[in-house]
Amino acid sequence: MCKQQVTVGLGARSYPILIQPGLLPQIGVDLAGRNIGKRFAVISDDHVAVLYGEILLQSLSEAGLDAELITFPRGESNKNLQTIASLASELARRGFDRSDALLALGGGVTGDMTGFLAAVYMRGIAFVQVPTTLLAQVDSSVGGKTGVDIPEGKNLVGAFYQPQAVYIDPDVLKTLPHDELLGGLAEVIKYGVIQDEEFFDFLSTNREDILALKENAIIPLIARCCEIKAQVVEQDEREGGLRRILNFGHTIGHAIEAASDFTLIHGLSISIGMRAAADLAVLGGHLVQQDAERLRRLLESFGLPVVIPSALDRTAIKKFLQADKKTIGGRVFFVFPEAIGRVVITDKVEETDLDEVLGKN
Repeated sequence: MCKQQVTVGLGARSYPILIQPGLLPQIGVDLAGRNIGKRFAVISDDHVAVLYGEILLQSLSEAGLDAELITFPRGESNKNLQTIASLASELARRGFDRSDALLALGGGVTGDMTGFLAAVYMRGIAFVQVPTTLLAQVDSSVGGKTGVDIPEGKNLVGAFYQPQAVYIDPDVLKTLPHDELLGGLAEVIKYGVIQDEEFFDFLSTNREDILALKENAIIPLIARCCEIKAQVVEQDEREGGLRRILNFGHTIGHAIEAASDFTLIHGLSISIGMRAAADLAVLGGHLVQQDAERLRRLLESFGLPVVIPSALDRTAIKKFLQADKKTIGGRVFFVFPEAIGRVVITDKVEETDLDEVLGKN
């Protein structure tokens, strides 16, 4: 059976990313040997809990670990401080303390919230990631960025807080809605653009096997994304410099997502944001049109959107751009490709260029 392990090297806070088909029922045995917590609270939304909650609880129980399932309503609209307060109260009522640990079972929303909850509950307890969406497996479960949304913007309240381990079972992707799979693939393509042209070409060559979730394509795909993110996080854990390249497509993408009132899912918003960022890069003289077209063609070949929906208010998008957490001193920072595999971070964007890109989409 194909399996891989990637290590996020952060000294005493280093942790493994285990990638293996059929891993979910085996997590308990591995966790039991890591001495992470004497008792686990499995945090999941009410949809994923039905699919995989009992399998995970049984795995932990058979390994001699005490565990309880705590759920919250599914959806980005519940990724807020009110949900965090409710979950924290439930942990307290059930007697969870600093010697215990949390386990995030779900997609990016669950991982972000569980990580933030772990960072603040009793001033910090251990947590583990078990991502069940492609987006979470290749991106949000790795690196320790946690947080919740507030009305003024996405992920504006959060903390850097690393997990103790990440368990990735690609088999769970078989129950993933198609749009969610596509959303994850947008983040996958991002990694090729920011740091690995060879990987970018691998995605194009293996498109059919990737969409069919064949092991020969999906295992190396997940592993390569995790490797790139681990390398970046090891050099810049708290996004002081290099780590900001991981935000390619996210500046405009987050604004589009927020302007849609989160009806357009994250990954699809990022796809549109990457196309817009590439167009801005061309206008700003950073990127040749030919490479912008290569990106557009790859996105479209996977069935990803590249055009901002006409119904979205462009003024609202610009308002959310200004509220982006990457904005410093009123300056909005963008990640622009200079070529496939290389990017630059800049705040030098002409207002007329931004209006042109937002207007033509």
